[in-house]
Amino acid sequence: MAKLAVNGGEPVRRKPFPQWPIYGEEEEKLLLEVLRSGKWSVGGEKVKQFQQEFARFHDAAYGVACSSGWAALVIALKALGIKRGDKVLVPAYTFAATATAVIDVGATPVFTDINPDTLGISVEDAERRIGEDTKCIIPVHVGGCPADMDEVVSLADRYGLKILEDAAQAHGAEWRGRKAGSIGDAGTFSFYQSKNMTSGEGGIVVTSREEVADLAWSYHNVGRDRRREWYELVRYGWNFRMTEFQAAVLIAQLRRLPSLIDKRERSAEYLSRRLSEIEGVEPVKRPSGVTRHAYHLYIFRVDREIIKKVPKQRLVDALKAEGIPCNPGYKPLYEYRFLMREVGMSGGGLRLQNTEEVCSSVVWLPQNVLLGCEGDLDDVAEAVEKVLKNLNELA
Repeated sequence: MAKLAVNGGEPVRRKPFPQWPIYGEEEEKLLLEVLRSGKWSVGGEKVKQFQQEFARFHDAAYGVACSSGWAALVIALKALGIKRGDKVLVPAYTFAATATAVIDVGATPVFTDINPDTLGISVEDAERRIGEDTKCIIPVHVGGCPADMDEVVSLADRYGLKILEDAAQAHGAEWRGRKAGSIGDAGTFSFYQSKNMTSGEGGIVVTSREEVADLAWSYHNVGRDRRREWYELVRYGWNFRMTEFQAAVLIAQLRRLPSLIDKRERSAEYLSRRLSEIEGVEPVKRPSGVTRHAYHLYIFRVDREIIKKVPKQRLVDALKAEGIPCNPGYKPLYEYRFLMREVGMSGGGLRLQNTEEVCSSVVWLPQNVLLGCEGDLDDVAEAVEKVLKNLNELA
């Protein structure tokens, strides 16, 4: 580990935080069952089992497991009837896949601002951008914190919009006791390597609407119909199927999820208390409607006066040198020129104040940090305090 550049001293921390992913004998047992069955894809039982268990856990009637979180978004948009010429409200503070999925079904993402306190979509700004071609809104549950679904549902009801929840980071999260992904017309999750439950890659669409589930299954399975012969295709689709091996791992991961959520919530509460004691640092607020936070990310804000003196990237680099895994997070989607070309806009034509303020000031900690003990979290707070005390040397 390199010494901290700002003062040449020893880093706060040299040992790693808890490893991710976590796995054990249950994953091994289920993987061997698939291996020995000889049914590694279509015809096995693990994908069906996982779909049912995951949907049930998230208070949804149906689940369609697929190859990635992006694929889940594409499948869900198609199943909800989103097509060429439609417009879809997408917060500018999210991973690019939320927008590229919209583009890939022929629709146009309309970038909206966010709530600066919670990082969820700003329904007020979204409403200003609704036109006659607007058909859908995608609230993103950033970092595992549910967006304000009361406001989202109210807006969708007023304008007849479909709701697709991007819950890629929100496994097991709840808004007023309702599971993320089950509140809108459909929800999507990712099982990428970093996610709170993972099979390396993978995704799923959940819904309680049978017609949406049937269409999602068809689109992810080359346009087949559940009720017809295997080679009787009925629509244009893709092979976005999940393998039996992935499903086996995810069955075990789902069983471990509740205890890990509890651990992350306890750790986040402790870390928030510690960081709140440091001048110039503020944990991102947890909305009162959030009854369970998945904490895929722990996010804190650095005071804008500090950012004026020292670029956020310098602070992030200094924290890394102190042994704290962190990153600067997203930049506004409209700053990606390739996306703006796809939506027919030139760069520089859109500025969203809250999004830009958040992008300039927040720091992300990955979820495995929260799986540590209080001593590990004390190291985070100590490193943050140490870096801020050495601002003059960073400037």
